[in-house]
Amino acid sequence: METKNIILELRTKHGMSQEELANKVFVTRQAVSRWETGDTVPNTETLKLLSDTFDVSINTLLGSPRKLICQCCGMPLDDSLMSHEKDGSFNEDYCKWCYSDGCYMYSSMDDLIEVCVKNMVSAEHTEQEVRAYLNSTLPRLDYWKNYERLSDGGQFEQFKQTLIDEINALQIEGMPKIEKLTALVGSYVDLPYRLPNGKEVRFLDPDATYLGAQLECEFGGERHFGVIGGMDFILVCTYEKDGEAPELVLYKHR
Repeated sequence: METKNIILELRTKHGMSQEELANKVFVTRQAVSRWETGDTVPNTETLKLLSDTFDVSINTLLGSPRKLICQCCGMPLDDSLMSHEKDGSFNEDYCKWCYSDGCYMYSSMDDLIEVCVKNMVSAEHTEQEVRAYLNSTLPRLDYWKNYERLSDGGQFEQFKQTLIDEINALQIEGMPKIEKLTALVGSYVDLPYRLPNGKEVRFLDPDATYLGAQLECEFGGERHFGVIGGMDFILVCTYEKDGEAPELVLYKHR
């Protein structure tokens, strides 16, 4: 789809007139009209404003001329998987598992490979094939090629270790000690917890990226512990297979 059609479709979807859109992105109504007839294309700064207004990437506004992949893990990107900066704008270079709110989630390629292998092994692709693919592909991606320049000097790893220490210090009965935390997107782990009055409550932002882990209960059985942490909280729950029957164990402000 061409940019002119995309802007028209998004404007209509959001119930805006040309004049209303023009006011939001600081141009004239005539400029919006020219975009929608294909006479002109928004400049770079205006594309950023349109991206914020419609919550779509600039790549999408331009008709997806580039086939984007995450420059950390190699995942193909669309707007639903793309990371965001602290100000909410899209970062079109990374997926939301590898980068969130200005922070890179991985400082070890080996750790990333272990996470990817768990999700990529299938009937069509064996673990050996997946590992060979990742070991060949990841070193060619921008993040790993420029790791020394892009890394934060270990600050995020220090934060993760501090969070691990705080979680382990809770000494929750039956929950083994945590050794590693991995990036988890809220929409995948935002379980509904039932209150005594029968209502359900959720604690996570489905669009945010957190750190977490799944742990087998030391007492055996089918229930697992789930741990989620962020800058200002720690959540511990238990659940059965596929997140069924979740029960909140602890929600603690840090």
